Amino acid sequence: MYGYHGRFLDVDLSAGTTGELPLSEETLEKYIGGATLAAALVYERVSGDLDPLSPQNPLVFSTGPFTGSSVPMVSRYAACGISPLTGFWGEATSGGRFPVRLKGAGFDGLSITGRAEKPVYLYLEKGKAEIRDASQLWGKDSYETQKLIKEELGDDNLSVACIASGGEKQIRYASIMNDKGRSAGRCGMGALMGSKNLKAVAAAGDSKPKMADPAKIRALVKQTGADIDGNVISVAFGEYGTLMYMDMGMMLGDVPVKYFTKSVFPVEKVTGEAFRQAYTIKNHACRGCPVGCGRLVKNFETDLDVDGPEYETAAAFGPLCLNNDIDSIVEANHLCNVHGIDTISAGVSIAYALYLYEQGVLTRDEAGMELVWGDGRAIVKLVEMIVNQEGLGEILGRGTLAMARHFGRDEGEAAQVKGLEMPMHEGRAFHGLALSYATGPRGACHLKGDYYNVDLGNLVAEYMILPSDRHVSVGKGEFVAKFQSLKDLFDALTLCKFAPLTPTMMCDILNAITGWEYTPDELLATGDRSMNIKRAISVKRGLTRQHDCLPEICLRPLDEGTSADLVPDMETMLRDYYDHRSWVWETGKPSKEKLLELGLDKDNKIITDTFSMIKLDD
Repeated sequence: MYGYHGRFLDVDLSAGTTGELPLSEETLEKYIGGATLAAALVYERVSGDLDPLSPQNPLVFSTGPFTGSSVPMVSRYAACGISPLTGFWGEATSGGRFPVRLKGAGFDGLSITGRAEKPVYLYLEKGKAEIRDASQLWGKDSYETQKLIKEELGDDNLSVACIASGGEKQIRYASIMNDKGRSAGRCGMGALMGSKNLKAVAAAGDSKPKMADPAKIRALVKQTGADIDGNVISVAFGEYGTLMYMDMGMMLGDVPVKYFTKSVFPVEKVTGEAFRQAYTIKNHACRGCPVGCGRLVKNFETDLDVDGPEYETAAAFGPLCLNNDIDSIVEANHLCNVHGIDTISAGVSIAYALYLYEQGVLTRDEAGMELVWGDGRAIVKLVEMIVNQEGLGEILGRGTLAMARHFGRDEGEAAQVKGLEMPMHEGRAFHGLALSYATGPRGACHLKGDYYNVDLGNLVAEYMILPSDRHVSVGKGEFVAKFQSLKDLFDALTLCKFAPLTPTMMCDILNAITGWEYTPDELLATGDRSMNIKRAISVKRGLTRQHDCLPEICLRPLDEGTSADLVPDMETMLRDYYDHRSWVWETGKPSKEKLLELGLDKDNKIITDTFSMIKLDD
């Protein structure tokens, strides 16, 4: 078996035992790895009425065939399970060194069920796994935890993925942190980890599976490196990180302002250039990445380096809250990293609190302070209240949908899709992105189909995914579906979403690593299979067509900016999308014909009950 160890660790924390899940090459070729393989493993282990925080909900860490290879921009892993925030399929990915160390420890991934009687952490090295006591680590923040585990094991080269107070308190959008400030942030996988009394996973080693064609890999690595170095976007990421998009996004009306009710903001105060002028900034790269889009900034009060905010975080704590105080943005981001919570969900929930306060729904007594748009200190205080689960912070820690229900508001006012808070790109600015949000496998997600990139000119010629007028809805459905399937593959291989690789290049690398004979069409079909099995999991959990929508607050016509008076035609796009996906319009379920086409009907232990469990229409 090339490109894989063929070993997937199976951990039962209730019993305190470890074993292995058998993975055939046929299964790996069908699902590849990462979040797609995790979905295949999760499907058979969950039921419709499973409490996401119950011991039975599996937490899966999964790498892919690219992980640990010499190919650049592949140090990624996926953390997956039923989301404590949404109740549907949940996944989050992260980079750094941990993915390489996880695979280097001799495993392709691990599946964790049960709940330990007391806090524990897993130590993986040389193909062995040990469950160790973590009582002394419980209550420690994410940076302290990583440092203390390295000291305890006497190995500064190992890597640690851990939770902090967010996960310990099971805040619904708690994240898993690794390599200091790297975050598997979305869907509350940190809360799932905390529900198992699992404080951390520590991995050490450089074990590498054999490659089918090492000479071909060396040639492809050289070509890939040249493609990355010659890509203008890669250069911009290296200079400003993802914050390089802030001013451009504002011109396009793509940066949400004042809780999705505005699109104009003095953006020059929160751009990548503004951060460079205000702070001493260093680049920070994942293992094997020549770009280095991560930011390390000098703390404004101490001499410590802290992980700097990315675009999504800066927009969520900045324009979305009408806040141009960049010190408060850096501090809010650092608090989220220290305590392990998702900056997007936290920022959107805080912006909703400011909105409710302005509407007179939330009182000063309930808030514990006056809430004024743009008050950076109040925003930082609300982050502290969330991580401490104090007062209003306990409600904010449940996310915007729970907030709307708590305050008796229309759910269309909650900026979320399927319970996952909206990212910092505007569906009114890019109608194809609105459709991608509405139909994404984990809810509102700008990475499971960042369709704004297509309409900005980044076509995918092999699949005829072509740019068009960003404010036009007609004809978008098929292109969006294909692009989602393609981008879903990045988290299977695993590959950074910023890697400028064509489908042909991806196939060439995959075949040279594994010895398979994937074609671009077969690769896209695997992405389609990935989207459908994740859909089947959420259908099992109660998902219907009615969940494929944008909240009303994100569909109101704006009265300013380049998207003024323009809103996406969701039904037109959804019908086109459903036709291409072969999903049943009345129910939102994958059609029987589609699952047969994708080979998801076969009698195997992963999905033996596909048809019966999701009750397919004839």
